[in-house]
Amino acid sequence: MNAVGIDVSKEKSTVVILRPFGEVVAAPYDVSHTDSELDRLAKVIKKLPGETRVVMEATGVYYEPVARRLHEHGIFVSVVNPVLISDYGDNTLRKAKTDRKDAIKIASYALSAWLDLVEYKPEEDRRRTLKSLNRQVKKVIKVNTMLKNNLISLTDTAFPGINKLFTSQERPSDGHLKWVDFVAKFPHRDTVAKLSLNAFKKKYKSWCEKNKYHYQDSKAEEIHAHARKCVAGVSAEETFCLMVTKAAEFVNAACENENALKNEMDRLSSTLPEYEVVMGMYGVGKSTGPQLMAEIGDTRRFRNRRAITAFFGYDTEPDDSGQHISKSRPITKKGSPSLRRTLFIIMKTLVTKKPVDNPVYAFLDKKRSEGKHYYSYMTAASAKFLRIYYAKVNEVLNKKETSMCT
Repeated sequence: MNAVGIDVSKEKSTVVILRPFGEVVAAPYDVSHTDSELDRLAKVIKKLPGETRVVMEATGVYYEPVARRLHEHGIFVSVVNPVLISDYGDNTLRKAKTDRKDAIKIASYALSAWLDLVEYKPEEDRRRTLKSLNRQVKKVIKVNTMLKNNLISLTDTAFPGINKLFTSQERPSDGHLKWVDFVAKFPHRDTVAKLSLNAFKKKYKSWCEKNKYHYQDSKAEEIHAHARKCVAGVSAEETFCLMVTKAAEFVNAACENENALKNEMDRLSSTLPEYEVVMGMYGVGKSTGPQLMAEIGDTRRFRNRRAITAFFGYDTEPDDSGQHISKSRPITKKGSPSLRRTLFIIMKTLVTKKPVDNPVYAFLDKKRSEGKHYYSYMTAASAKFLRIYYAKVNEVLNKKETSMCT
């Protein structure tokens, strides 16, 4: 019975090998993340007598190369949540933290939780790529929001309220917004107000045709009237207009990147066997569907439907002690906040559409009629949606696995 504890860092890992009753087989030593070093480590582990299990923490992306390489050598590897290691008892008042001590702690945990360790299985490349894509989209959206807010701040000085005159959604082809393209061409109210209405109509129509936007006389009249009515906080000097134009170009570049990544997410997720089932669920759209598949991954890694809700933080923890019994228990919020946000968007769609024959909405409406708080019934409905998702997707994946075996 050999427990190999590996404390993984960016370019190296600290390894220790322990046996029951504190027997040290190998004192902590460092292993570089290179082919030769990891292959050498695998040979050392495979030569150990008796059953051997390797345990490491899920440290971002750094553990993946180590876990994958050892798994390829046929070694039992278990990747555990860092919270479990952190909560594991030290039996000491001193709280020193080094890679060597962490490796020993991980190996000690492996001996204590020997029977409960779950074997690591490498994630399918498509699913891993899809998850990384989703994380990149989230980062681009944050940058895009910041750039849009900056552009609105500039136009509030040069062309107040112009962004509110356009209600067009993002253009599917490139993700551009009409108001952003407009201020790139007309960065100051004077660029519109100094023109006569007919001259502006002609110029605006030419711009719409060039940029493939729908033209309306009424919209041109509205913009022209607004330009002559609003008051700019700065004159139409060349430098300020250039600043607005460049800010609009930055927003367009971010929109194009966001749109390209979202389209690639949809294309990649469409190659997964559960795509049609997920996209057919009520409330799931072209944006939220790939996000669900990216964050949840292969549902077969969860042992039951309760495990998936617990993993993503939609469960509550008991809080009873003596005569105290808690009646209000918050959700744990462990797992992916990105998934919880996506589920919340789907629940808001259900609240808006009110599909009375949908089981998730019926459950949500029941909880709402009982007087539950907004976040309580939205969270409860999200958990029910997850359980239904788990059952439907598992059925598809198991059918495919069975067909491949036969």
